[in-house]
Amino acid sequence: MSLRDLPAATVPAKPAVRTEVTESAVNRWNPDVRAASDAKGDRVISVLDPIGEDWFGDGVAAKRIAAALRHMGPGDVQVNINSPGGDFFEGLAIYNLLREHDGGVNVKILGMAASAASIIAMAGDSVQMARASFLMIHNTWVVAAGDRHMFRDVADWLEPFDQAAVGIYAARSGLPEKELGQMLDKETWIGGDAAIEKGFADSFLASDEIGSQAQNVTDLTPKAAQKKLDLVLATGNRIPKSERRELVAALKGGKSGAAPTGMSGAAVNVLAQEALDKLNNL
Repeated sequence: MSLRDLPAATVPAKPAVRTEVTESAVNRWNPDVRAASDAKGDRVISVLDPIGEDWFGDGVAAKRIAAALRHMGPGDVQVNINSPGGDFFEGLAIYNLLREHDGGVNVKILGMAASAASIIAMAGDSVQMARASFLMIHNTWVVAAGDRHMFRDVADWLEPFDQAAVGIYAARSGLPEKELGQMLDKETWIGGDAAIEKGFADSFLASDEIGSQAQNVTDLTPKAAQKKLDLVLATGNRIPKSERRELVAALKGGKSGAAPTGMSGAAVNVLAQEALDKLNNL
């Protein structure tokens, strides 16, 4: 059981809705941010992708975290996070798994813990943040389909989850629930200094614990560019035309010249052009 007195989260079956990464999180996420050692270790869990499994089996799913915790067994674990969020309900399930783990949970926010990933971060007995990292909290954000009756039902169905999120953030930070509710209503980005001041985190990570960070889109490694393009295409989020072209340039090799996933340069160029065509049609 976690040393911290955290509330459990209910994860019910979902109606005809899905949760996705917000446009603001997509634009800010840098997939290249990682632990400096890049070592997985026997007791380290990495949350370095969107939350929830996509059609291709990518993403951070609760079943993978559950399997990792079973393999590790009782004892302290470290959770490295750099995620733009994603499936809120999958995030709640992962939060529950960490909350119930038999051992201490040390969370390290390397770059971003947005939306569902911020819920996961709250399961830590200790939470450390890089100085340039961010938490992002907001109301449960979903995409739904149906008539007006369906949308009324969805709005009513979502309200308890926003209240659950407020309860989790309140238990971790000690902030009044009314104040937290207002922060969720307006989508709030919280930097490292503010997160520690407000009680969402305990301390800063040492600068040498963070790997090299790309400052511009064109500086992304091909693998990181591919991750971000996949996310944009999967969610249908819009990004500026200039950034689309920069992402494609990074996918082709950027400054590193290395093709992702072992593909030839020609294959990468074809993939990059297909991605650009799809992005231009968003």
